[in-house]
Amino acid sequence: MRQNSGERTLLASVLMSAPGPIVVGIGLLVGHSSTQLADFIRRTAELAAIIVSWFVYRTIHQNVEMKIKRREKLETNANFCVGAAMCVSGMAMLLVSLFSQNIQKGNVIPGLTIAVLGVIANSIFWLRYSRHNREMPDAILATQGRLYRAKTFVDVSVTVALVFVATASGTITARYVDLGGSIIVSTYLIVNGIISIRTKQKVISP
Repeated sequence: MRQNSGERTLLASVLMSAPGPIVVGIGLLVGHSSTQLADFIRRTAELAAIIVSWFVYRTIHQNVEMKIKRREKLETNANFCVGAAMCVSGMAMLLVSLFSQNIQKGNVIPGLTIAVLGVIANSIFWLRYSRHNREMPDAILATQGRLYRAKTFVDVSVTVALVFVATASGTITARYVDLGGSIIVSTYLIVNGIISIRTKQKVISP
């Protein structure tokens, strides 16, 4: 039952994350904030990592006879994908923020809307994954908990940056808040990505 609950949460993560890149991508057609562009790259990479984690979790728990070493390898690969996604997202965000500051800013409301919704949704998933991992320790669920903690922090930072861009467009303050938001978020993502890749999770026999 708890395993099914964990799988449902992962599937819900995939379904909830899927519209993010689409909505933010559409927003990029009318807005040119560096934070918004980097947010699009981040959401796309994270969606791919979440899909991999869901597939691996499902595969492991549908094959109860799977050998421990095989399970550990699959979990390591899934968690590597999550960590790599955070690192790639962070580096992309850093590069975009450093080299796109002269671009004219446009309408960032679509990106701001999805960021606010992201704060709410990611906070809920962070709490759910933390609860699942306490009740049934699992390497994939633990890493997803770290990912959604990072996603919550990132969306809060993106929201703050885009609010400044939306309300003070064209000002020096908005430009530096946009840049600062991107740098803070990218650094946080890279650090947490490295932690996810290097952390050795204890494998629990099914």
